[in-house]
Amino acid sequence: MLRSCQCLALEDWGRGWSIYMTMGTIEEELAEQAMNLPSESRARLADLLVGSLDAGQLGPIDQLWVAEAKRRRDEVRDKRVQTVSGEEALRKVRDVLPR
Repeated sequence: MLRSCQCLALEDWGRGWSIYMTMGTIEEELAEQAMNLPSESRARLADLLVGSLDAGQLGPIDQLWVAEAKRRRDEVRDKRVQTVSGEEALRKVRDVLPR
């Protein structure tokens, strides 16, 4: 897993300066940036990422998830399914959950 460091603070504890670091994954940082993209851009990015996966290098469960993601992608492309926004999907789920 790739990691990057972010400096949080510098403090003088009488023994010299201490640097407090936090570790965050590059993947987490990229995901955060990607979530700020418009929906269409996120969909294109997701499509590129799924298409780039080499299922032969993945374990059996991950291979099944890649196949499922590609199947769903193809259903959307071929207009066999109708997409809904995340907000609408959450509203529908909340409407059917007991309160």
